[in-house]
Amino acid sequence: MTDMLSRPGARDGETSVPPTSEIAAQTKPLVVSAVISAGACLLTGLLTCAAVAVIGWLGATFGGASGAVRAGASAWLIAHKAGVSIGTGRISIAPLGLTLFFAWCLYRGGKSAARSSAADRTRDLIALAGAFAFVYGLGGLVVALLTAEGSLKVSPLSAFLGTFSLALVAGLAGIAVESGAAEDLADATPAGLRDAVTGAMAAVLTVIAIASLLYGVLLAIHFSRITGMLELLDAGAIGSVVLFAICLMLVPNMVLYVVAFLAGPGFQLGVGTTIAPTGVDVGNLPALPLLAAVPADGATPSYLLVLTAVVPLVAGAVAGLVVVRRGLAERDADALGWDAFALRGAMAALVAGVIVFALMALSGGSAGPGRMSAVGVPGALPAAGVLAAGMAIGAAITAAVVSARRPADGEADSGR
Repeated sequence: MTDMLSRPGARDGETSVPPTSEIAAQTKPLVVSAVISAGACLLTGLLTCAAVAVIGWLGATFGGASGAVRAGASAWLIAHKAGVSIGTGRISIAPLGLTLFFAWCLYRGGKSAARSSAADRTRDLIALAGAFAFVYGLGGLVVALLTAEGSLKVSPLSAFLGTFSLALVAGLAGIAVESGAAEDLADATPAGLRDAVTGAMAAVLTVIAIASLLYGVLLAIHFSRITGMLELLDAGAIGSVVLFAICLMLVPNMVLYVVAFLAGPGFQLGVGTTIAPTGVDVGNLPALPLLAAVPADGATPSYLLVLTAVVPLVAGAVAGLVVVRRGLAERDADALGWDAFALRGAMAALVAGVIVFALMALSGGSAGPGRMSAVGVPGALPAAGVLAAGMAIGAAITAAVVSARRPADGEADSGR
């Protein structure tokens, strides 16, 4: 894992190791690298949220700049699943678009920390990841203490745990990739499990892609609702920019709600509401353009019911094709029968179900007092289970059929 740096001015094909003093000058201690990288990620996230909040404050006719900055810090905390209480209400639903942006920053920060520290031993990599996450989590705790004032309250413990967890997962991924540990771990993983994970990712991406397409089509169909909401809000130029940013951050949440809808159990946009293939009972909704795609109360269109059965099978078929394609590229592919490929397809569906469950569980929470205290997918586990079952059927059948149709050695030699 140690980098071999080419000497400037060396001939083509020649490499040389810099002197020890030069290597020491290019690297930093683990703790220093963790503090610098985690601090950069912390400032990037806070400044981004504060900038959007200040832009909104400039277009408003009330409030002060300090309140806008505090609102930006609150949004930063909420994106890390640290609930913020405002009066009698509580906001804990993370805008996953913002969460993904922070995760990407932390991933890049982990890569930077690994590169600057030149850590390559397992013990050092674990220590670097722990220090990186701890520094970021400590920053989240400080932000929570500074943000809380008056009716706005934030739990320092939940802020620390939320920020620490995201930094640990994303930062560790970046550290593992940059140091080469991820490649070593992949090489040490059995081929069947490695193919199943790849197939699972393909299945999850397929379900999300179909849900995104369906959500976009529904928004286009109900475009008149969007224009009506915008006219009702009359946010102005600056307010429209802030509204667009809010909608952009919440798009992944809405896509995951569509995934839950396609799974069958559906989702809710408030206490006592239901949006599922079996029917819709939601009543009046906030004037948010993203919610224009929600069907009206009553029975849902029949084509949506068909999609609930087709989408899991299609995603499973994609996973099965990926598993077979990767499996046939192995050295001992001839020793694998159709049943082995079918088993790998079923394993991919199971892993995909776990991933979908985690995503749907993260997408919900409280969006305010009263009716909006429950938003998201209350039946995340049943929804993920239904999807996993459908994907398992599609993956196992596809993998078995495609692998069984491959030419045998004798047939392949005779065809040459």
